[in-house]
Amino acid sequence: MTDQASGRDNYCYRHPDRQSFILCQRCGRTICTECQTPAAVGVHCPECVREQRAQFQANRRASGAPGGLTVARRRFAMMDQKATTVIIAVSVVVWLLNLLSGGVVNQWLSYWTPLVGTQPWRLVTGLFVHSSIFHIGFNMLAVFIFGRILENLLGTWRFVALYLLAGLGGDLAVSLLTPGTPVVGASGAIFGLFAAFFVIQRSLGYNAVQLLVIMGLNLVVGFLPGTNISWQAHVGGIVLGFITGFVFSKTRNVRQRGLQIGLLVAEAVLLVAGIGAAYISIGGYAIG
Repeated sequence: MTDQASGRDNYCYRHPDRQSFILCQRCGRTICTECQTPAAVGVHCPECVREQRAQFQANRRASGAPGGLTVARRRFAMMDQKATTVIIAVSVVVWLLNLLSGGVVNQWLSYWTPLVGTQPWRLVTGLFVHSSIFHIGFNMLAVFIFGRILENLLGTWRFVALYLLAGLGGDLAVSLLTPGTPVVGASGAIFGLFAAFFVIQRSLGYNAVQLLVIMGLNLVVGFLPGTNISWQAHVGGIVLGFITGFVFSKTRNVRQRGLQIGLLVAEAVLLVAGIGAAYISIGGYAIG
């Protein structure tokens, strides 16, 4: 079965009210997280799992092997959105450790362009540090809401790729526009989630203007004097969110998996190269 362009193919074949971007690796049906069984490559739908079980039992009986082996189906129940849960948990732990350390953790993990050459972990760790309880509260609420939706639509590894690429987009924008300013927080990645969700919703034929308005209003807040918000990271996250969402919407077919992965890797390489160029241009190698 191949992926079709009709709107119904964007919904789980067993749950018509649930949107999904995940296809059964074996037959190509669209399946939601509840219907997925992890396989060696990708996931399988319930029908393919039953067929495989029946074939396995038939083979064992034919070979004279004793008994039937029950194939345990891996389920995550409350942990369906694994990456979203991990992102929130790690961010909260890092925030608590920063409180206990008197701010030392943030000093070591925040994103600061002059140090990324000698301390490259800052490219990623800056997404998990926050400056106040309100900062982490608002950011994690956004991750909780949009992260669960997007992880269900895209699958865990695509969602993680989107989150990190949008975060790197925010890093690059900061490096180009305000390289001497250290920044913390997941807002760049979160704005990337907003943008990608908008693109995906549009590709599914839905009116996402309200989301665009919300994103615009939140972006404007960053330009207000005295807010101490890095609008540069927001802009960078939005750009990468749009690009990555477009990639996902155009490479949904299982036969385009290689192309999709190649485009995501190319995004990451270009982002890191851009940050490296910005680091060198400001003499960061001398500072770090």
